[in-house]
Amino acid sequence: MNFEDFSLTKETMKSISEIGFEEPTPIQASAIPLVLSGSDIIGQAQTGTGKTAAFGIPIVEKCRKGRHPFAIILEPTRELAVQVAQEINRIGKYRKVTVLPVYGGKSIENQIKALKRGVDVVVGTPGRIIDHMNRNTLSLSDIAVVVLDEADEMLNMGFIDDIEIILKATPAARQTLLFSATMPQPIMNIAKRYMKTPEKVRTSAKGVIVPKIKQAFYEVKEGDKIDALSRLLDVEDPQLAIVFCHTKREVDEVAMKLQQMGYNANALHGDFTQARRDEVMHKFKNGLLDVLVATDVAARGLDIQNVTHVINYNIPQNPENYIHRIGRTGRAGKAGMAITLVTPREYRHLKLIEKTAQTTIGRKKLPSTEDVIKAREKGILKDISEIIGNKKHSDYLQMVKGLAEEFSSGDIAAAALFAAYGEAREQPADYHEKSGMVRLFMTIGRKDKIKVADIVKSIASEANIPYSKIGNIDVLDKFTFVEVPADLAERVIRSVDDMMMKGKRIKVQEARARDPQTMA
Repeated sequence: MNFEDFSLTKETMKSISEIGFEEPTPIQASAIPLVLSGSDIIGQAQTGTGKTAAFGIPIVEKCRKGRHPFAIILEPTRELAVQVAQEINRIGKYRKVTVLPVYGGKSIENQIKALKRGVDVVVGTPGRIIDHMNRNTLSLSDIAVVVLDEADEMLNMGFIDDIEIILKATPAARQTLLFSATMPQPIMNIAKRYMKTPEKVRTSAKGVIVPKIKQAFYEVKEGDKIDALSRLLDVEDPQLAIVFCHTKREVDEVAMKLQQMGYNANALHGDFTQARRDEVMHKFKNGLLDVLVATDVAARGLDIQNVTHVINYNIPQNPENYIHRIGRTGRAGKAGMAITLVTPREYRHLKLIEKTAQTTIGRKKLPSTEDVIKAREKGILKDISEIIGNKKHSDYLQMVKGLAEEFSSGDIAAAALFAAYGEAREQPADYHEKSGMVRLFMTIGRKDKIKVADIVKSIASEANIPYSKIGNIDVLDKFTFVEVPADLAERVIRSVDDMMMKGKRIKVQEARARDPQTMA
């Protein structure tokens, strides 16, 4: 089937061609003719199936200009509202369909001005839409089409009463389109009360999992998960990774532990303010953050093209969530990797996910200590090759010539690598217990222009301990690890924590071992 088979206007066909749609996805092929004919529909479809265009194309085709909006689309999150509004704007470009996203966290005055000028389609979160209704700045009297998108997520976020208020304010003769990944009873109740003999459209789970997404699982004990995660991040070396956890508390804990271990990670969940959420998302989208640790709800609606890895720190509670999660990678035709950590007691549940999603998730063995070291060495070789290729090292050549009069080229190169990257081999988990040393984590690194000498001097003077008592120091880009005697660790933390160093207020705390031998 082709888009030409839907008898669309030449303006819409031109937009579709420019966007790059080649042929309809299964949900589009099923839904578009039904929506164009005026039917109410219930679409059970997951992220990545093309459902926005499934309702967006018919809305653009059917849109008629008037004093008040023609269609209203309800979304659970600000990100989804913006994303859907942008796509419908693109589809309706040549039919001059005006689309306005409305949501909290932005100036309501600007939204009011836009509504007064007149818009054809409103895409918004239920709370902000009701706010406009109460202010009489949004009239639903001429609404011909209502879309409830991601209905199960709106239910999870407590919007079910708001949805009913909005539906009651629209004309009884409207067309209602409901899309949801799952169909819990409250959503079915909405369908019974507010929809007219809806047609059911469903995409099979098999068609949702992108073929370019590789899938694997690793069996680990619950207490070993953070160490398993660190090994996988080291060996896989993702460009951008999303790590999924069940609860907000677990998201915070995992993100904090990853930060302590030197990873450029941050958390994202429902307790974040909109400003904080925007800040985290900006960093992640622009590659200033490598690992995003999130809950299912917080990640819903994220559309980031370069996510190379999705890691299920906890196995998803149902197969639909598994499909949603791994759909965050493998976008725009790119390859992706979906990894799931499974405890022995969860193995049965994993098999249920495979059966329901009609997919195969291969079992893999966790990387060994040697694998992690090889991966680190590979990263160093890549860094060095890039520096030489870009001629960034030329200012140091004269210094190297001077050193070459006394030392071999091998020793000079190895010492330079040690200065830049620290220990080549991670210490085993029980190393610190045997040596009586404790590893501390400091929130300052190479990017802050800090040097080993600065750290030694600060610790020795502030904590009043001899230089000789300070052990190995590993300075990374944004973090530093310092070994100190176990009996002096508390004194060092008390003395150095919250002090200013290189113009930056730093935090110090005891670090976890990054690559324990017990996981081998």
